[in-house]
Amino acid sequence: DDDDNGGEMYFEEEEAEPCVGDGAGGGGVSLAGTGWDQKALEMVEEAVSSFNGEIGIYALKTFLNEAIQVRIERLTNKSGSPSMSDIESFTAIYRKQLDEAEASGLVPNLSLEVSSPGVERIVRVPEDLERFRDRNLYVKYIVDGGQEQDGVLRLISHESSSGYCTWGLADVRVNRERSGKGRPLSKKQKEWRLITPLHTLRLVRLYSE
Repeated sequence: DDDDNGGEMYFEEEEAEPCVGDGAGGGGVSLAGTGWDQKALEMVEEAVSSFNGEIGIYALKTFLNEAIQVRIERLTNKSGSPSMSDIESFTAIYRKQLDEAEASGLVPNLSLEVSSPGVERIVRVPEDLERFRDRNLYVKYIVDGGQEQDGVLRLISHESSSGYCTWGLADVRVNRERSGKGRPLSKKQKEWRLITPLHTLRLVRLYSE
């Protein structure tokens, strides 16, 4: 049935590498192009407004099999992770709106799944950079010549006026092991810096060891 299909699609999505704006792990809104898409989007915005700025929509995705996935974030804590209570409260409010819209013939019988952004959520550039400044970040970026490089970094500074970021190496196992197993970051690693223009950042997400 529709609910089963929605579940299968959800887990397939989870295995894919997230990309910015995919409506799932990469955040943003992704609409399937159904007749009820816009109504569902309007109602999710109404639902989140009842939380007085404490809860935000990280991602929303609609599917042709009459399913909706929503990822919410808590805007009042640094991690952005909602509690189970947040998820349950939001689900109850949005589910009620969907049921009322269905009774009025505005939307079909929609399956709904609400979750958090995930432990390795994508960091929106530039708006989320300062918010997650203290976290270890996986960064994929373009260097001169058009080559793509990546690394686990920490943000040292972000100058919005110039559009440049300065990065250092994060103190994580994958970086420490370059100095030898069981050793800390070397002096050279601690002093290493990378300066990137914002437009060269292809992907920034939280990094979890």
